Amino acid sequence: MYQFLLLLALAFGGGTVVMKSIRIINQGDEALVETLGSYKTKLGPGLKFINPFLDNVVYKQTIREKVLDIPPQQCITRDNVSITVDAVVYWRIVDLEKAYYKVENLQSAMVNLVLTQIRSEMGQLELDQTFTARTQINEILLRELDISTDPWGVKVTRVELRDIVPSKAVQESMELQMSAERRKRAAILTSEGDRESAVNSARGKADAQILDAEARQKAVILQAEAEQKALILRAQAERQQQVLKAQAIAESAEIISQRMKANPEANKAIEVLMALGYLDMATIIGKSDSSKVMFMDPRNIPATFEGMRSIVSDLPNASHSLFEKKE
Repeated sequence: MYQFLLLLALAFGGGTVVMKSIRIINQGDEALVETLGSYKTKLGPGLKFINPFLDNVVYKQTIREKVLDIPPQQCITRDNVSITVDAVVYWRIVDLEKAYYKVENLQSAMVNLVLTQIRSEMGQLELDQTFTARTQINEILLRELDISTDPWGVKVTRVELRDIVPSKAVQESMELQMSAERRKRAAILTSEGDRESAVNSARGKADAQILDAEARQKAVILQAEAEQKALILRAQAERQQQVLKAQAIAESAEIISQRMKANPEANKAIEVLMALGYLDMATIIGKSDSSKVMFMDPRNIPATFEGMRSIVSDLPNASHSLFEKKE
């Protein structure tokens, strides 16, 4: 009976020792092993065995990327404005030995480091810059934190500022400023619209006046051209009439001259007719552009016929052939 109990106790003790010597490390995790208080080795994923009497797993942590939530904190900007800022930091352990032996509480140390960096960066910016330069602030914080946490075996992969909240008084001031800015922009847009409308109206009136003046000018030109053409046509018609009358007189004078030579007894009657014709011809000559003064004795018609013919021949477009004696 005692032997059975002894065997059972030995079996139980052996099983306990075996269980304590077996360690299962999940994928993505690592563990540190110490022997009598000194660092011995690092265990990777899988089934691992250790000395249950001398070895001890002192630190087990994931090496996957983790999220560190930074609580809101009060910051003072360069223009002495109080704001509340919170952030999110993405990080992972790249050297588990450093993360355990180089810093006592890694997560707490990282939170305090991030808070310090945020206060430092916000203190270098004015309030308006904190809203517009958020991407630049994130890049600066990422670079600074990555350098600061490198001795701890930590890699900071991303830093994001979530909320930047000014104090209530500052928010009220900003709202008033934004309202004033909107009213200012609205007034500017209204004035610009009125100006453009006035400019367009003035341009339209000027264009209308120019078109009206051009139309009147064209009408005057056309009217002047029409009057000029009418005068030219009238003058041509009058000249043509004068030429026809002169030709008729010349033909009549030729006929009378021939009859006078053929019948000397009819000279007196012919002289009367010639005098009347002379008067008519003098009237025509007086109306022409090349008018001349001529004195002639009606009784000496044959002697002055040649002179009349030369005078009539000076009329425009006169036919000289009509004044020639027919053989």
